Amino acid sequence: MGVRALEKFATEVGGADTGPVTCVGGRSQWDVGGPCLPSVREVRAPSGVTEYEPAEMIVRCRAGTPVAELDAVLAAAGQMVTLDPACPEVATVGGVLAVGHSGLRRLRFGPVRDVLLEAHFVTADGSLIKAGGPVVKNVTGFDLCRMLVGSLGTIGFLAEVVLRCQPRPQVSAWYRAEGADPFEIRSRLFRPSSILTDGASTWVLLEGRAPDIEAELSFLPGDWQAVEGPPSVPAGGRESLPPSRLRSLHGEYLAEVGVGTVHRPGPVGVVPAQGRAADLQRRVRDAFDPSRRLNPGRMEAA
Repeated sequence: MGVRALEKFATEVGGADTGPVTCVGGRSQWDVGGPCLPSVREVRAPSGVTEYEPAEMIVRCRAGTPVAELDAVLAAAGQMVTLDPACPEVATVGGVLAVGHSGLRRLRFGPVRDVLLEAHFVTADGSLIKAGGPVVKNVTGFDLCRMLVGSLGTIGFLAEVVLRCQPRPQVSAWYRAEGADPFEIRSRLFRPSSILTDGASTWVLLEGRAPDIEAELSFLPGDWQAVEGPPSVPAGGRESLPPSRLRSLHGEYLAEVGVGTVHRPGPVGVVPAQGRAADLQRRVRDAFDPSRRLNPGRMEAA
């Protein structure tokens, strides 16, 4: 049954209709990378958690599975996958991976590409391809799984994935302080999950056992108040900077200290790749989809 669902999806992508096609998830980050060309045919990846091995800390699920649905399955065994989209009830696993935006807990858990161990994806001609494997050291040579993350579906549509799980923390607590130096705060903490700043306030996410969190708080100078969650992330553009440059930011922003991601208000723009990066991106896309069937218009500024 599982294989047939993937084969059916591959047929939908590369069947008799050889025109442009786009894979639709929850549309929670639909504007990232620029719009698709109008009148493209829409397909949806299959959904559902198909295999879960808590002892192995891996889970297999279809790309169309809502992140909240996956999280509920893992929570029963005290585990999680750090995809962390803004709208987990709407966002799909495949959509989060295709966009490639890491969540606010990247400081501790690393970039979103690190959760993907194996991928089954559909190419422009309707072929179903497997990349990677359900183990940590699963690649010799070129890592195709990592290339799929953040590609916006321009080289293939994710159909099914195997993801790395993490132990679920007993406690997750956000704290906020006015006027605290976020860079000093980072030097005083052991593996905080997130440190955010808007230039005036600092937010810290501490996760783990309650006694450990209390001990961490005792190391922090200033008046820290427990809050329900992080501040609202500006619904606009984001840029990546060397973490050392965050000290010189101006204007309205929310910065992830230690990571270098800066969120700003305003419309989402497409930042074109340049030089060798642009040439490499074009060559990869030409190799996988020379006719530009998959998500035409995405990343075309590159």
